[in-house]
Amino acid sequence: MKILILGAGKMGTFFTDVLSFKHEVALYDPDPKRLRFVFNTYRMTSLEEVDEFNPELVINAATVKYTIDAFKQVIPHVNPNCILSDIASVKTGLQNFYESTGMRYVSTHPMFGPTFAGLDNLSTENAIIISESDHMGKVFFKDLYNTLKLNIFEYTFEEHDETIAYSLSIPFASTLVFASVMKHQEAPGTTFKKHMTIARGLLSEDDYLLTEILFNPHTIGQVEEIRKELAYLLEIIKEKNSSKMQEFLEKIRKNIE
Repeated sequence: MKILILGAGKMGTFFTDVLSFKHEVALYDPDPKRLRFVFNTYRMTSLEEVDEFNPELVINAATVKYTIDAFKQVIPHVNPNCILSDIASVKTGLQNFYESTGMRYVSTHPMFGPTFAGLDNLSTENAIIISESDHMGKVFFKDLYNTLKLNIFEYTFEEHDETIAYSLSIPFASTLVFASVMKHQEAPGTTFKKHMTIARGLLSEDDYLLTEILFNPHTIGQVEEIRKELAYLLEIIKEKNSSKMQEFLEKIRKNIE
């Protein structure tokens, strides 16, 4: 299959590496410097090159802020039978956009990133495929994700956004709160250092991506739950209530079993 990947960022180059040995792959990025270390693939910096390549599938790996804009730029240069796809972690507005194009599409979300995941072993990582997607598009990504040994789940656009609010917004918000009150430690303990590693990894991500995930309409309820639990924990600490603390810890242990 002839596959065009938009964006030579972390995930764009990852998909290029994964797909280039079984498919004819082209990677498009207007900045030639981002294409320097890409091998076994066509490197494109102009949309006119896309016309000649004539892809059968476009994988949009542009930054979330530019996902729809990237599609709008490339659509005039691809065949109407080409399947559009994205791997965005935020799907806001994408369903309406896809339907407005009249083209086939498949939307997925690999629930891992190069910052934390060990890309040589993804068997403990997950991927979501949006159920409204084109059948053949879903088959392609299911085969790909099975090859990567990912655990695959199929959700609607709405279910995806609800899941992301829970699985990403809670740890993101918790990590940001930790980092916001952090003070430099001369002799940090193991737990502190682990939290610092997570915080540094999170803050190395694109600011717009972090913002969009936290601005997910479903995030507010999750952050409210954090605030409620923090308020209760603060009450226990102020009272030095050992029995309430024991109950609180037992509840938490059951949550993580």
